[in-house]
Amino acid sequence: MSINRAASTTSVDVPRGLAGVVVTDTRLGDVRGLEGFYHYRQYSAVELAQTRGFEDVWHLLVHGELPDAAQRAAFAARTARLRRLPDEVRTALPAIAAATRLSGPLAGLRTALSLLGAAAGFRPVYDIDAERRLADTLTVTAAVPTLLTALYRLGQGLDPVEPREDLGYAANYLYMLTGSEPDVRRARAIEQYLISTIDHGFNASTFTARVIASTGADVAACLVGAVGALSGPLHGGAPSRALDTLDAIGTPERIDPWIRERVLAGDRIMGFGHPVYRTEDPRSRMLRGIAQSFGGPLVDFAVEVERQVEAILAELKPGRELHTNVEFYAGVVMELCGLPREMFTPTFAAARVVGWSANILEQSEDSKIIRPAARYVGPGAPAAVPQMV
Repeated sequence: MSINRAASTTSVDVPRGLAGVVVTDTRLGDVRGLEGFYHYRQYSAVELAQTRGFEDVWHLLVHGELPDAAQRAAFAARTARLRRLPDEVRTALPAIAAATRLSGPLAGLRTALSLLGAAAGFRPVYDIDAERRLADTLTVTAAVPTLLTALYRLGQGLDPVEPREDLGYAANYLYMLTGSEPDVRRARAIEQYLISTIDHGFNASTFTARVIASTGADVAACLVGAVGALSGPLHGGAPSRALDTLDAIGTPERIDPWIRERVLAGDRIMGFGHPVYRTEDPRSRMLRGIAQSFGGPLVDFAVEVERQVEAILAELKPGRELHTNVEFYAGVVMELCGLPREMFTPTFAAARVVGWSANILEQSEDSKIIRPAARYVGPGAPAAVPQMV
């Protein structure tokens, strides 16, 4: 076998964080930050959230097309049957919840996903055909809400609530979380939030899932890595922190001095700014509308904070486009729908697992492992190894 040594040693300098670097082709969607637009396959993601259900968009991502009525019913029934956990996983959840009580359900999810993959007999995606890969992703995605809500309730000293097959993905999630069937309005609001956050280009967790998939690892391993990336506060941890900001400000008259102090100190205002969008985040715009449909003091205060923050940033940071991102109003909507703050980022994961899975399936079609290079900047080598004295 011949080796192209020139190709193996040639390096290309890229921006920090791989910003703007195209690493592959995808049919799943795109984010057009300068336009304030993103889409799932050929459809506007926001329009999908406004007009279709979660299972429809899930079907679109993994099957490549929106379902008709018969396909929707079949897909919803198939995935609903997968919500129940294997006995080996159910019996282990109390111990996982106890071990991760301080770090929360998202940390427990990493362990639970590993166990689920082993109990379900997942094999490396490299070794299985496309239909088995799809089956594995559906198994995990359907189980993630069950795992998250069970881990949360066990951590609160409550019994897990078994899933119901007659409820949609979002309504069942709220039911398992609270023990009560949610009203239609709140279930739909959470469903729209979930749809709007299913996928969003090559974000850190999606890229992580694809890197692991490129090694041929099993679906559970890919998703454990993605959850690990999402757990970082710079990626998935902002919805509750945005609400913490509202709490810290407290009253309308404190908005201006509080924000000015933070901006002048160079602090980040949680819920504002996005690495891709240079216009208003379309997800934030949609979620603001959902929040305003509920109304109330929290919503009014959030809207006023948004208005003043953008005005102050325009004054103190001229030329920089900083608007609310998805986390700002996501936190407001989830608060209005009764979700505890420690479940905000796990709820994000319950949506993003669909996007991760679709990306794993797509990456599995390519046998090339993702293997970038790094520039060595340490002491000069080779150096003599010092003798022991």
